Amino acid sequence: MSALTPASEVILRHQDTFSDKQVVIAGDVQDLLPARLEARSVKVHTAWYHHRQTLARALGEQAVQFGLVADAALVGGCDTLIYFWPKNKPEALFQLTNLLSLLPLGCDVFVVGENRSGVRSAEPMLAVWCPLAKIDSARRCGLYHGELVQQPRFDAEAFWQSYQLDDVVIKTLPGVFSRDGLDNGSQLLLSTFDRPLQGHVADIGCGAGVLSAFLAKGAAGVQLTLSDAHAPALAASRATLAANGLEGEVLAGDVYSAISGRFDMIISNPPFHDGMQTNLKAAEMLIRGALNHLRIGGELRIVANAFLPYPDLLDAVFGNHQVLAQNGRFKVYQAIHQVKRSRDKGAKRR
Repeated sequence: MSALTPASEVILRHQDTFSDKQVVIAGDVQDLLPARLEARSVKVHTAWYHHRQTLARALGEQAVQFGLVADAALVGGCDTLIYFWPKNKPEALFQLTNLLSLLPLGCDVFVVGENRSGVRSAEPMLAVWCPLAKIDSARRCGLYHGELVQQPRFDAEAFWQSYQLDDVVIKTLPGVFSRDGLDNGSQLLLSTFDRPLQGHVADIGCGAGVLSAFLAKGAAGVQLTLSDAHAPALAASRATLAANGLEGEVLAGDVYSAISGRFDMIISNPPFHDGMQTNLKAAEMLIRGALNHLRIGGELRIVANAFLPYPDLLDAVFGNHQVLAQNGRFKVYQAIHQVKRSRDKGAKRR
């Protein structure tokens, strides 16, 4: 969160519009625009934990809310919404329905996003509640404005979906990875397990909890710790565990930020995008930090797109790696936390 995104730069072209407004900013907020926007007041709702941490340091704890839904305590008193369009249209519908149900009639609504993210969908999506008109186009982004004429009815339960994976029930929400079914990468990762999980297992970037639920079902005594930075994923993971009669700790965190102790295994299908941008930071943090969270003999097992540069990093951190499975698109990597031997051990004295 340093340089402004193109969408934020478009918003700042209209800075004077917000000078006397009480603004709530939501959606895919990826920078410190909320701290730079000059307005009577600025509040932020974000579904991303790492964004919340950065924004709270800039704006103060009370001005920033992290969670699945915004609430009236945050939105109350606001007369303007600036919504940053995410790449996932169902997630945009979920969030906008929530926000518009809390805002007063007549409030100003601004929707901004990159053209390639599908921001044009905002016009038909909000046509009944808040007719929009395009008011600016720059930096390959569109900015839309309208006034709220009808509050939608928001029912979070109506957005839940589920699917079956053998005898495992997966609960999902808009914006959660693998929402509509098991993705090919996770399927390849799961295929490399020929016995039930044992010991204490961490599922980093857990999504809907697919990996943990499938591998722990029927595995007696396994301890699960799931972590993700995305609020819908955390809610989905908790629901998935509950639907399958499984117990586990589900934590909001940025890679290992909420994790303590050491594990027998760390599993992950790590993301390599942040919004619309390619970003390997999370996966690199996952690999570099793994030794601090694995017991000796513990294992990191991840799946990644075959073209991503993880083999050299695994060797640099662990001193070893194996490819357990691969297809035309993905590879499953295994690395073991081994006892480091002194370079001079066994060397002859001069």
